[in-house]
Amino acid sequence: MDVGHLPPSLAALGALLERAVRETLAAQGTEDAELSVALLDDLGITALNREHLGHDEPTDVISFALHGAGEPPLGDVYVGVEQARRQAAEAGVPEAEELVRLAVHGTLHVLGWDHPVAGDERVRSPMWDRQESLVAQVMRSG
Repeated sequence: MDVGHLPPSLAALGALLERAVRETLAAQGTEDAELSVALLDDLGITALNREHLGHDEPTDVISFALHGAGEPPLGDVYVGVEQARRQAAEAGVPEAEELVRLAVHGTLHVLGWDHPVAGDERVRSPMWDRQESLVAQVMRSG
């Protein structure tokens, strides 16, 4: 991710999200991967959600694994920034932490992790535990 041409606050956010993805990949033992992370507003994430998942509403993160079996991970992660902002306020966490959480979450999906769709089972899943451990690691190292 080349963040050199961005304003300082966006460059810092880009560097933080890049570190979140890199640390997630490293923690999973993945050395060779290609992932993109795009930040979208409600309109953009809603369009992806409708087109690919059939839900006509904003969501926090959508990821696409684009690699085949046995190939190095390749994927796209789309983060709904406005939804992340709402979730951060609701949870009482900094927006940057919620954006890191969603970048980690999307990266884990690209790597093949999954979780129950909703409810208490989702937040008690191995993926959730792994995600929260990685978020804490990234935020500590920042």
